[in-house]
Amino acid sequence: MSRIDNSKFLIGILFSFILIFPLPVQAAGPETPVGGDWLVRHIGAEPATLNPVTATDVYESTINGYVYESLLERDNRTLDLVPLLASSYEVSPDKLSYLFTLREGLKWQDGKPLTSSDVVFTFNTVKNESVDAPHLRSYYRSLEKVEALDASRVRFTFSEPYFKSLEMIGGMSIIPQHIFSRGDFNTHPAGRSPVGSGPYKFVRWDTGKEIVLEKNDSYWGEKPLLNKIVFKIITDETVALQVLKRGEMDLMALTPVQWVKQTEGRKFNRAFAKYKYYLPGYSFIGWNSRRPVFNDPKVRRAMTMFMDRDAILKNLRYGFGRVVSGNFFYESPDYDRTIEPWPYDPTKAAALLEEAGWVDSDSDGIRDKDGVKFQFEFTMTSGSQFADQVSTILKEELSKVGVEMSIRPLEWALFTKMLDDRNFDAVIMGWSLPVEADPYQVWHSSQTEKGSNFIGFANREADLIIEESRVTFEKEKRVQLYRRFHRIMHEEQPYTFLFMNESLVALDRRFQNVNVYPLGLDTSEWWVPTKDQRYR
Repeated sequence: MSRIDNSKFLIGILFSFILIFPLPVQAAGPETPVGGDWLVRHIGAEPATLNPVTATDVYESTINGYVYESLLERDNRTLDLVPLLASSYEVSPDKLSYLFTLREGLKWQDGKPLTSSDVVFTFNTVKNESVDAPHLRSYYRSLEKVEALDASRVRFTFSEPYFKSLEMIGGMSIIPQHIFSRGDFNTHPAGRSPVGSGPYKFVRWDTGKEIVLEKNDSYWGEKPLLNKIVFKIITDETVALQVLKRGEMDLMALTPVQWVKQTEGRKFNRAFAKYKYYLPGYSFIGWNSRRPVFNDPKVRRAMTMFMDRDAILKNLRYGFGRVVSGNFFYESPDYDRTIEPWPYDPTKAAALLEEAGWVDSDSDGIRDKDGVKFQFEFTMTSGSQFADQVSTILKEELSKVGVEMSIRPLEWALFTKMLDDRNFDAVIMGWSLPVEADPYQVWHSSQTEKGSNFIGFANREADLIIEESRVTFEKEKRVQLYRRFHRIMHEEQPYTFLFMNESLVALDRRFQNVNVYPLGLDTSEWWVPTKDQRYR
């Protein structure tokens, strides 16, 4: 799972994304595809690093998806795992051993050969406790050994079966040993100038401005047709739309108000096509259960019931989404649709606060308990109009019942550091979800100190369900376990689960062969007719 800030669902494809609506929207024209031109696309924040092992945000994976490659990939249409760097693989009947064979002639972008040693190095690095990758290690807990049998064959041995082992082996970006084996891995310069094996290679990173990739002419596979991919870093959504309208960008995710109110003119629609589709993920408000004000489920439920999510969805998101009650993708069988979201009910919410012991004992207008005032800081990423509006609504609602809330916007890099340091009261953000869900990374109690369970959720029954589901290969049985897990989430409310958001995208019309797949848009298929090409 990758972090996303609440309003900036990106268009990029992650290995683990899923969607249930394969929907071709624009077929290639009669012309023969030709090479040339660039794709200039928006990202809403600067990635902290381009090291695919230590990075945790969706911005890194969006960029590195062009640069690094994995052993397997998801087929755009079927979502089946198919060979990429690997030419084949075998799984033992007990699902404890996986043998991969690499393609012949693989090379890194600096010309060095890519061999089984690089694969072994990658997974040993992830398993190294000194490497800042606890979010990844949670998926390889039972991986005992990775062996290079020769230059092209690698064997993985597990201590116990895990239903996601094939996906997690196949989906890991393989990194070059000859580069990363020197120096401190966590701060390695290659985190700012990656060298991969993919169809595009890194050119430059101008901090606060743009990251540029160009076509890898020595790529082993089918070469892409676009010459360059340029990522414009613009944190302010309003500014980003202005840049798009000036023709200085080709692709960006729109906010609902931009979709409905600001991109409806004839001029815009002549220049840009708009697409909307669902990708698995959800937005939420996370309550830090280490804080005295949020360590009681009654209080967290009250916070949820102070939020009129239906009204927010209708008025701020123009209905583009759905209110959700739990942590699984709404369209997956793991999500229990019989669990209705907690309703907006400020009277009942106030009663829950009093049941939890939060009353105004000294008549100063602010609730308190055991000498602690009910005051907290609500942190969001700067530049997000939606997060700003939601926080303002919540602040006003809480002020009516004796709860004092302050709002703190932060740049993305500072925001993620704050999460890693566990130094916050409440945050608003989102998760992207994988094809096959495993709640371990975000919800197991072992992940509270260094993993992605930054809100400090711990529940013994939830832990047992997570552990049992990992070794359960029978899909229907795992679904039942996850639906019980969903019920626990609903009762405990470690998050206020907000919305499954509909992705809204604008794209310059000169691009051809644009399709929306279950995993989103695949820019590697796009091309531009010679007469329409903008960049040389």
